Amino acid sequence: MQTTNTTSSWGWPARLLHWSIAAIILFQLGLGLYMTDFVSDVSEQFSLFQLHKSWGFVVFCLAVARVAWRLLNRRSPALPAAMPRWQKAASHASHGLLYLLILIMPLSGWVMSAASPTQDFLGIENRVFDLFAMPDPWVPGVAAIADAAEVVHAWSAWVMLAVLAVHVAAALKHHLVDRDDILARMSWGR
Repeated sequence: MQTTNTTSSWGWPARLLHWSIAAIILFQLGLGLYMTDFVSDVSEQFSLFQLHKSWGFVVFCLAVARVAWRLLNRRSPALPAAMPRWQKAASHASHGLLYLLILIMPLSGWVMSAASPTQDFLGIENRVFDLFAMPDPWVPGVAAIADAAEVVHAWSAWVMLAVLAVHVAAALKHHLVDRDDILARMSWGR
């Protein structure tokens, strides 16, 4: 498997970043729902929030790496010639939205935590796997900023779920119905 992208296939770094981000995002969506809607023990919830923040940092770093790799490797596999124009437009739009969401979600989560007056009141740092603290530019916290970021974070999660569902359905349609190589060139083939 080649390193750089070609007109017929994605290179291994693009594939590795794609699947790593996908796995962590799915984990994060499940963890976010679990910790906010199903956990009532405060200490357990605190631990899960810290874990969620840490993996959010990882997603952001991988997203930046993915965007950088994409900018350095401008070549990309062409969509099938027989694919209708509206599907090509939908593909480009959904991929653009996914790139935007994988950056917005961790950023809005960080802003929400960093701007939280409660977090400052309790002296809680935003730590990444308890290795280092993320910057906290809002000391003391600003509730309006934290609240706005929380809305963005929650809505982004729901939009991410919807776009991912369409993304997976489209990939499966291409693989199982159209029998083209769209899925194979981002996974095991070509």
